[in-house]
Order: sequence, then structure tokens, then C-alpha cells
Amino acid sequence: MTQSVVVQVGQCGNQVGCRFWDLALREHAHVNKRGLYDEALSSFFRNVDLRKSDGGDCCVGGRIQHLKARAVLIDMEEGVVNGILQGPLREVFDSTQLLTDVSGSGNNWAVGHLTYGSAYREAIVNKLRKAAEHCDCLQCFFLIHSMGGGTGSGLGTRVLSLLEEEFPDVCRIVTAMYPSAEDDVITSPYNSVLAMRELTEHADCVLPVENQSLVDIVNKISVMSHGAKPGSVLRKDSTVTSGQGSLSPTEKPFDAMNNIVANLLLNITSSARFEGSLNMDLNEIAMNLVPFPRLHYLVPSLTPLYTLADVNIPTRRLDQMFSDAFSKDHQLIRADPKRSLYLACALMVRGNVQVSDLRRNIERSEHCTRLHQNRPGVSSPAPTDPKMTLTFILSNNTPIQQLQH
Repeated sequence: MTQSVVVQVGQCGNQVGCRFWDLALREHAHVNKRGLYDEALSSFFRNVDLRKSDGGDCCVGGRIQHLKARAVLIDMEEGVVNGILQGPLREVFDSTQLLTDVSGSGNNWAVGHLTYGSAYREAIVNKLRKAAEHCDCLQCFFLIHSMGGGTGSGLGTRVLSLLEEEFPDVCRIVTAMYPSAEDDVITSPYNSVLAMRELTEHADCVLPVENQSLVDIVNKISVMSHGAKPGSVLRKDSTVTSGQGSLSPTEKPFDAMNNIVANLLLNITSSARFEGSLNMDLNEIAMNLVPFPRLHYLVPSLTPLYTLADVNIPTRRLDQMFSDAFSKDHQLIRADPKRSLYLACALMVRGNVQVSDLRRNIERSEHCTRLHQNRPGVSSPAPTDPKMTLTFILSNNTPIQQLQH
């Protein structure tokens, strides 16, 4: 089994990352009833025996001692990271793998990329190397950051270039959150443009997520729930969590948006954590979906969306879910895929799905879209609910150019 390391940079990156770890823990707890440290857990978590002086890792197959996330947390302000360390997930993160400052980057790409990037270069490299040394077979780095802030866009892209420099053979998958046109940070468009070049040069895959698209999805879920506030009433098995992990009676405005991105990461990594009839390795994402090195911006799409807020709506058939996944209303960027060309597409399903049903829908999708190459994947089990089926798509589609203008 391979391992992956998650690098969270900036306020947005750490909030989304914290949400991802909370969902991953609850998903593994739902599947792993015996409390054993299995291969699925080892892909993103270490099992540390604190009774040993060196805090050595336990072997796969034993009882769970103390789980530590394979993560590096970086922020040039202390607020978000301190909030995580005081929250319910504080024991999951290794305190030696945190890097913070006090002054922040002032929403300036150059301050994050050049000033802090140079000042903390050695410290960042040492933490990345330490995280890699705890892996038996390092497969991938997941980098989570925003494109509008100074730390996320500036220092985040500097970390990306360091990953390429220090680990050139390890896959680098970036989840980048783009600001909306109504963003209140006046420098966010400039930060995004400057960071975009770094993503094009140094990443293997980029999963762009647009804030305005997340707002539209949250509003759509609100309409589905007949005017109820998304996530205002949470169940124990809910897929909606608070900003610092675990459950909360109410949500902050950005919690529902961050939750969508965290669920995207949870589903993409499911093939690395669980077995499936047509499992797709993380390395296969770049191998199958990127025809040329710089054409690596993959448009993510999720369906059904209402499961993110546990709206009481009848379960949809797989055929309808496939149709929804190819529509612009379920994409995480605001672009119409049917007006453009699909260079490649990965169709991934979680849950109890027959391969024959999957192939039938793939053939139907090829007639409805300009699809040149596809890669199906089936991963089990479904997230938290064994009766639920979830479909998500990563497509290398030409409307990504709309995001770059």
C-alpha cells in the first residue's frame, strides 16, 4: 500500500484540510469496526506508539494506538492553526509538522512567495522530508491552498516548486480555490494570475474550485431543503462538519463551501484507501487525463450534491446521476462543458454499482458529449452510508480557459 502526504497552506487550505481529515476519520471508523491499523488507514495516517521514546510507528495489522495525519500545516498567521490545535482534532496533527508566523502576508503574492518563501525555505523542506521519511512508499503530495490570499497563492506556490525540486518523481496534485468576481480582497485577481503561472509550471494535476460555484451549489442545496439553512440541523452520521472538525449545532458561512471541497478530496482519495472492482490509482489521474504536461487543469464534478447537507430527497438512479455529473450545475467551476471539447475524462463511482451499469452509462455519455477518452473507476465502500451511490468526474475540458481569463 502506498502513502500520501497532505500539505495545507494558508487559512483556506488549513480549514479545508481540517475538514478532510475529520471526514476521513469518520469514514474509516464506519468501515473499520475492529479498530485495527489496516492498509487503508496507513495510506494517510501513521499509527504512533507514544510509549516508545522515539514515538515509532506501529506495523500494519496491529491495534490502533495514536493516529497521526500525514500532513504539514503552514500559515503565516496563528489564528486558524491555533483553532485547529484547540479543536477536537488536535491530537491528530503532529506538533512538529506545523509552521506559523504572526504577521501574515497582507494579501500580497510577492510577500508570501518571495519574502516568507525564502525565509522559511529550509524549515519547510525539513518538514516535507520528515513527512516523506515516515512513508514506506510515497505516492503523492496533495497541496491545498487558495489563489486569492497572500499566503495561499504566494507561499502555496513556493511550496509547490519546492516539492518539484526535492521530490521530482512524486506526483503533485493541487486543489486551488479561486476567488469570485465579488471578492472583497482587491488584490485577489493579481494574486491569482501570478499563482496561475506557478501551477502551470510545477504541478502534475490541478483541481480548480471556484468560490462562486460553491456559493451557487450551497444556494441550490438550500432551495432543495425548502428554505432551511444548509447544515442547520446535523445528524451524527452527517457529512457536514464544523470549521474545526466534528459536529457543531450551527455552521459558519464558509463551512458548507469548505465541506464540498473536502468531500471532493475524500472521494478522489477513496481509490487509494479502499479496494474496488475497477480501482484507479492516484498516479493514473495524471497518466490518463493529462495529454501534455501543461494541460493538467481537471474540472471536478460531484453528484448527488444534496447528500452534502443531508436533504431529505429520494435517491436518484445511476443513469440520472451520470447525466447530472456532466451538467454545469454540478461542476465546481462556472463553465459549460457541453459547449467545449473533452480531452479526457475519469468517471468514478463509489458504492455498490454493477460494472454493466457503469459501461452502459459510459456508452450513453459518449453519444451525448464530445468525449475522446475516458477512464472508469469503481471504489467501495460508499462514504458512511452503504446504501448511497456517489458519482464524481474529473475532466480535462477546454472550458478551463474561461477560468484563466
